[in-house]
Amino acid sequence: MTTYRIAPSILSADFARLGEEVRNVVAAGADIIHFDVMDNHYVPNLTIGPLVCQAIRPHVDVPIDVHLMVKPVDRIIPDFAKAGANIITFHPEASEHIDRTLQLIRDNGCKAGLVFNPGTPMHYLEHVMDKIDMILIMSVNPGFGGQSFIPEALKKIAIARRMIDESGRDILLEVDGGIKADNIAAAAAAGADTFVAGSAIFGKPDYKAVIDAMRAELATVGK
Repeated sequence: MTTYRIAPSILSADFARLGEEVRNVVAAGADIIHFDVMDNHYVPNLTIGPLVCQAIRPHVDVPIDVHLMVKPVDRIIPDFAKAGANIITFHPEASEHIDRTLQLIRDNGCKAGLVFNPGTPMHYLEHVMDKIDMILIMSVNPGFGGQSFIPEALKKIAIARRMIDESGRDILLEVDGGIKADNIAAAAAAGADTFVAGSAIFGKPDYKAVIDAMRAELATVGK
């Protein structure tokens, strides 16, 4: 039976009280904290860095999943590992040597993953599956929170699921962008097991009610 994980994105949290926000969302049932890093270069927005990761690390015991939307990417990886990241993912377009970047993440004690934008082909995975712990499929174009889910992403999720199953490896398949209770089951049916949700959770007054509603939808998958 598939284990499903809910990963609230703190991009949509109240930054004036971030420690409280991450504690509350974990208490509400979150499995992972998703940490979006944007550099105003690879994507047209500027968000948060290693100091913020270091600041929230003592507040939660769950894994922190750092999604690097930065270019170049290698320089910043050790900083996030030291700041308490557990998983670090990056975009293949942001690395000159994908295999080396994946190994750098692992050498710094973190799990490593690749992120695929709606227009990024999946072939980057073909020769590095042995170094992959997570595949993240973007169901929006990265750069801003609050966007609508792109249905075409379901096809990419299915392709990634097939590649994971054929590899025989234990690789998380995460989806990020416009995930809500009304589409989470479709993403799960396509093969995703980890779900990033930002405004869908932090934009509501009762985090537990939203996460419970998502889990209820996930419970219907395959029935």
